[in-house]
Amino acid sequence: MAGALADWAAKAAHQLSPRTGGEADARPRHIAIIMDGNGRWATARGMPRAFGHSAGVQALRNTVEAAGDLGIEVLTVYAFSTENWRRPPDEIEALFGLLRGFIRSDLTRLDRAGVRIRVLGEREGVPADILTLMDQAEKQTEGNTIMTLVIAFNYGGQAEIARATQEIARQAAAGLIDPETIGPDTIAQFLPSRDWPNPDLVIRTSGEQRLSNFLIWQSAYAEFLVFDTLWPDFGRPQLEEALQVFAKRNRRYGGV
Repeated sequence: MAGALADWAAKAAHQLSPRTGGEADARPRHIAIIMDGNGRWATARGMPRAFGHSAGVQALRNTVEAAGDLGIEVLTVYAFSTENWRRPPDEIEALFGLLRGFIRSDLTRLDRAGVRIRVLGEREGVPADILTLMDQAEKQTEGNTIMTLVIAFNYGGQAEIARATQEIARQAAAGLIDPETIGPDTIAQFLPSRDWPNPDLVIRTSGEQRLSNFLIWQSAYAEFLVFDTLWPDFGRPQLEEALQVFAKRNRRYGGV
């Protein structure tokens, strides 16, 4: 296991070296994924939804490893939205249990592989033991540089923007910011995601074609790719296909 981890870290470090042209320029630095379809995957097999969420955790492991191998610098995954509180209590608790299990079982492995973990989202309402695990994961891996894994948990894009604008308003009222100078760059600097690049590619599984309040500011010029594949069946082949599609896109950023 130690040898495999070392090989993965070495390969990822090589692929994260400065890009000077050719195919590397067509590779996204940051991929964001809306992991959708766990419930339908389980229902199709006559199993409870929690079974699908459990299978989805394994898909996450496979995808994180594949992203490291493929030289992706940042991978953001949508694990739990602010709207997911509307789900049945037993399903919410199952999702919380899976996050607990993922951090406890995978933190050491990810840390040794050079993965930095960041958690994006509201802390209010999240169980205290999960907050402790999140803080532990961020602190333990803060010095890692091979790849950043951002877990969007209890996250909502509209709430994120609202909080940023509230803070900007407070600073403007205190005379720390000139309102006439406030622009997109100002807002971006007050978002928690300011520490890493915006996503180049947003992937959604299960065939649904909407952002669902996910990184709505940061994804303004991201490429969008939908897979019919349900999340538990997503892995390296689909991620490699996504990179091939991305390489053929012409990103004009509003220009000609």
